[in-house]
Amino acid sequence: MAHTPTIAILGASGRMGQMLIQTVQNSDAATLVAVADRAGSDWVGRDLGDCLGGQSNGLIVSDNAQSTIAAADAVIDFTMPAATVAHAAMAAQSGTAHIIGTTGMTDAELAAIAGSAQHTAIVRAGNMSLGVNLLTQLTRKVAAALDEDFDIEVIEYHHNQKVDAPSGTALMFADAAAQGRGVSLADVRDSGRDGITGARKRGDIGLVAVRGGDIVGEHDVMFAAAGERVILRHVATDRGIFARGAVKAALWAIGKPAGEYSMLDVLGL
Repeated sequence: MAHTPTIAILGASGRMGQMLIQTVQNSDAATLVAVADRAGSDWVGRDLGDCLGGQSNGLIVSDNAQSTIAAADAVIDFTMPAATVAHAAMAAQSGTAHIIGTTGMTDAELAAIAGSAQHTAIVRAGNMSLGVNLLTQLTRKVAAALDEDFDIEVIEYHHNQKVDAPSGTALMFADAAAQGRGVSLADVRDSGRDGITGARKRGDIGLVAVRGGDIVGEHDVMFAAAGERVILRHVATDRGIFARGAVKAALWAIGKPAGEYSMLDVLGL
């Protein structure tokens, strides 16, 4: 009998953690075998079904990330940057495919994850929806087609509980635009304008973060020139699109050679 792929979830009690648990449990293609939450969480030591307000299912929420990761073929991680770096090292040790949706990481943290990717397959993406990844490709093409007479601004909108800004998705779009123009985002990024900033510098890529209410996620990539604007837009109304993308990535990554992959690899784009 063929082996059913097994998946573990970290950050079980979070918004995305709960959505990921539900998505894996509803999947015919994978089995949820382990879940973990941060030490001190009210969920730790309790039956997962009870935590979710349903029937007991015998899966106990752990605070031991290492054993949780080692128990599965793939682990999905939408947690915090420092935790994700530690999880990547654990996944490398056990050979577990690591799917990372965590955003807001520093260059040093990204470098550490790249090091772990030498020992296991890691899929890391600022956004795991099909629509966003298609729009990333479009952003790159439009930026390549339009010269610096068109100013580029990336505007993102999220709920009032999001802790990092700009969003990982906004940075994906900004980086794609920079690639289209053949420049490094680090050299042209312009975010957090306040006060007397002076005129906008030609060729810069602006990033603007809006926080309010329960907005799931909206992103505009605006190309603005004298007399015209081109706006590429993605609107997410259901957090489930990210969870479904993450599970798709987990199933794809199992058995892949060590390396750092993106959702463009998963989706064949």
